[in-house]
Amino acid sequence: MSTLAIIGTQWGDEGKGKIVDILSEKADYIVRFQGGNNAGHTVVIDGVKYVLHLLPSGILHEGKKCVLGNGMVIDLEGLLNEIEFVKRVGKEVDGRIFVSERAHLIMPYHKELDAASERLKGNSSIGTTLKGIGPAYRDKAGRVGIRIADLRDEENFKEKLKWNLREKELTLKHVYGYDVSFNFDEIYSHVMRTYEKVESFVCDTVTLLNKAIDRGDNVLFEGAQATLLDIDVGTYPFVTSSNSSSLGISSGAGISPKKVDKIYGIAKAYTTRVGGGPFPTELKDSMGELLRARGHEYGATTGRPRRCGWLDLFALKFSKMVNDLDGLIVTKLDVLDEFSEIKVCVGYEIDGEVMDSFPSTAKELSKVKPIYETLPGWKEKTTHINRYEDLPENARRFIEFIADYLEVEIPMISTGPQRNETIEVCKIW
Repeated sequence: MSTLAIIGTQWGDEGKGKIVDILSEKADYIVRFQGGNNAGHTVVIDGVKYVLHLLPSGILHEGKKCVLGNGMVIDLEGLLNEIEFVKRVGKEVDGRIFVSERAHLIMPYHKELDAASERLKGNSSIGTTLKGIGPAYRDKAGRVGIRIADLRDEENFKEKLKWNLREKELTLKHVYGYDVSFNFDEIYSHVMRTYEKVESFVCDTVTLLNKAIDRGDNVLFEGAQATLLDIDVGTYPFVTSSNSSSLGISSGAGISPKKVDKIYGIAKAYTTRVGGGPFPTELKDSMGELLRARGHEYGATTGRPRRCGWLDLFALKFSKMVNDLDGLIVTKLDVLDEFSEIKVCVGYEIDGEVMDSFPSTAKELSKVKPIYETLPGWKEKTTHINRYEDLPENARRFIEFIADYLEVEIPMISTGPQRNETIEVCKIW
């Protein structure tokens, strides 16, 4: 195997950062292919927490090459801050970071539009991170976006920036009721100053990655957000603005779908969600509070408390199908250590009818009633257990129940945030 993808299967925050960090040890390249700094990947090494938003988790391994693909939208200032952070913690960056010249830029007006749109929606707001992600992708689809490559031609950039500033001022005034005036010289100068500091990392990543794969290098694709937040197959409109499932790898990295050898999903032993949108297994009681407290469920990017609920296998079955998973990695098993009983959703019913497929609309999903099976808990600590055979019997039964329901192998189980708090059941690569 030379290419491997790690994809979230729920509503994000499954612990992809830690798993990618572990798997990066055998990778030559680690690639982000979508999203922007709305992602928050947390890695804990020797008790020290590192939170990354744009750079792949593999940057914390010496010598690994990290790629920000053409499918991403990039806040240059955020990228520069993250590069400086990596340097401060003693990691080399030169020759290790490659930023796609085809990636689109997040500009100051995108953040203004993001906030204005959320305010206008009121109680129907999506719950975005307010990082300007959606408006940047909107400009990309509308063919008025500014790409990193545009900054090489200053006159062309000036022309595009002037047009965008004028259009955004009109939109903010006449659609959202905000009388905003952007300072062209200030924005232009700031973008160019920042670009000069990261310019050495910018290159043609499409050619870079295709050559690397063709010569047999190990390439690891790191998904941001997750399948149920995918713009096309997620719980629309409460989704992100890119293809955050495996569907986005090919377009977001500029490679053929035939070049992805294996796709592994990641799921928590329970379910969480940030922001608005339907959540069938959500627990709004003391059980939900206990899950949040034990799992430290607060957003790495926003700090917002995550909504928590029981594991939803019916939704995971949909994710398995969409991604055609070769395996599922289960994380945060240790969070369930204190529960005497554990519920698992195995189906949905609506108006008394059992559903045979995952709902296509948020309205329909908000009406479903989860069908649960109750499994016995284990009431023992699983953190620091490194062999599957040493897990409590009921913890093994829980894992086997997931594997049997989804008809998929579970090659790895995480029992804590540290690298060594991991059970490798079988080799992934």
